[in-house]
Amino acid sequence: MFEPEGDVWYGIQEFDLLAKNVTVPGFSTLYPNAHCTVTGDICQLVTGEAEVNAATTIASLVQSDYFDLTLTYFLIAGIAGVNPEVATLSSVTFARYAVQVALQYEFDAREIPSNWSTGYLGQGAYAPGQYPTFIYGTEVLEVNAALRSLAVGFAKTAVLNDTSDAAAYRALYTSPAYVAGASPPGVVECDVATSDVYFSGALLGEAFGNFTKLMTNGSGVYCTTAQEDNATLEALLRAAAIKLVDFSRIIVMRTASDFDRPYLGSSPQYNLFYAADYGYDPALQNIYLAGVKVVEGIINGWESIFKKGVNATNYVGDIFGTLGGTPDFGQGALLSEQEALDKRSLGKKKRTRHEVRDALAAFVAERDWAQFHTPENLAKSISIEASELLECFQWSAEAKPERVREELADVLTYCLHLADRIGVDPDQIVLEKLESTRKKYPVDKARGSSKKYDEL
Repeated sequence: MFEPEGDVWYGIQEFDLLAKNVTVPGFSTLYPNAHCTVTGDICQLVTGEAEVNAATTIASLVQSDYFDLTLTYFLIAGIAGVNPEVATLSSVTFARYAVQVALQYEFDAREIPSNWSTGYLGQGAYAPGQYPTFIYGTEVLEVNAALRSLAVGFAKTAVLNDTSDAAAYRALYTSPAYVAGASPPGVVECDVATSDVYFSGALLGEAFGNFTKLMTNGSGVYCTTAQEDNATLEALLRAAAIKLVDFSRIIVMRTASDFDRPYLGSSPQYNLFYAADYGYDPALQNIYLAGVKVVEGIINGWESIFKKGVNATNYVGDIFGTLGGTPDFGQGALLSEQEALDKRSLGKKKRTRHEVRDALAAFVAERDWAQFHTPENLAKSISIEASELLECFQWSAEAKPERVREELADVLTYCLHLADRIGVDPDQIVLEKLESTRKKYPVDKARGSSKKYDEL
């Protein structure tokens, strides 16, 4: 992503990346060349830092006539901040998910409601922890988990670099929550959070960790911070959609140069301004030491394994299912691209269940009532309002339509509040229940009958 990360690959004994230098139109003016071995089997580029540089460089690469990338494996490699709850300085991490954690609403922490844990919340949400309703498509990208496992195996054969400075600094992370942070470096499977903002602090780390879990249905494990990965992956995904690359041939590797939060007793400012150097040198070295094992593993196993590709047993792609298949993360699995366009007011405007839930969430947030909306209280309220609906018919089969509408609205309101509070999608659970009910009441037996399923 920047010069020192590229330099560690030059002058190594395994192969010569400076044998061929190809100037590619559209690359950064700071890093205008792709560097390749004499045969062109292995090449390297430096994107430049942050999302705009990464997206532009990779888009230029895939559209270049200089390269045939249809069978290419991509190793996205750079240094990163690390979550001490998951890994430590000098560690090497491999991600399955890249989550664009900064793609959220942001409020200054000094101005948030007292019951909010953070000033970050998903686009279109009304409180932290709610799934975003404005979907851009780049929020989560998932790569080939089977390929990641092979890469991890290769990397574990490397002898990682570490320094006395890194060891001394990680020893300060004595909190029980930071056992991983105080441990020696290793190779870890965990996920990367993309943000152009270089952040520091436990509260921000926790907020972005929670957002990672939210966007991946709890399966993502936030451990590293990066500025480029979602942009790089999105550019490659769009290239894959037009058959220029194979998205299942991507490995995301980050090495830990600094912690994303301070040890207990220190400050986020010290962590950012003065502590970032302790793991910097070993992290750079480990890009090469672990990365070269991955590259050699692919080259040596080309004919037997990698030429034909590593079959992905997990979903691979973005939140829209652009490359086919159904996303296994987030409510994006239920949200079509057209629905997302509608939510962004780019398509035909229509009222959806999302708008109703948004309006309810806003109503609650304005009054700071979320603190009272425990699942127990909401379940009680559903029962109470259902009784009031029934009361409309207490003395007559003909009730006043206006009152029925009001009481029914109350019941539905509390049902939607409860669904939101426990994190389920109303449409999904109704359809799932309908499917099981279909099996209990087959049409040939249940048609025209009011009998219970076990009496049919």
